[in-house]
Amino acid sequence: MSYSFYGWETAVVPPINNIYKGIDSPQKLYDILNEIWCEYTCAPRLRDKWSKNNVTLGQCSITAFLVQDIFGGKVYGVLRPGGNYHCYNVVGDAVFDLTSEQFGDEKLNYTDNPEQLREVHFSKTEKYERYVYLKNKLKEFTENYHEY
Repeated sequence: MSYSFYGWETAVVPPINNIYKGIDSPQKLYDILNEIWCEYTCAPRLRDKWSKNNVTLGQCSITAFLVQDIFGGKVYGVLRPGGNYHCYNVVGDAVFDLTSEQFGDEKLNYTDNPEQLREVHFSKTEKYERYVYLKNKLKEFTENYHEY
């Protein structure tokens, strides 16, 4: 299968745990998140632009930290206009961004960016609550579905 998220071709990393049954690759996680991402998990400042046609919009930090929970590695951020960081993952030699499609044809620079810490991101209560919601929905999805 072909994917469109940045780094999908080299995102060949195994999970570091078995928290979520059936998730054995970032691609499998992406497939499931496409069913789970929603307006509520989108950053509040972007919700009015979120749609089923752009499900990755406003999902970057909570998704990147969820990826880190499952696959390890580090979360980095591309500084965006307006001062926010767009988060992505680096696991070993694999650099990938499950939410890159929200930028359409824009190419982000995934080199020499600062590490992002969950303590900083989750100091915002709404962001932490969206992360917990996404984790819970993923757990529910993987426990209730055997074929994905």
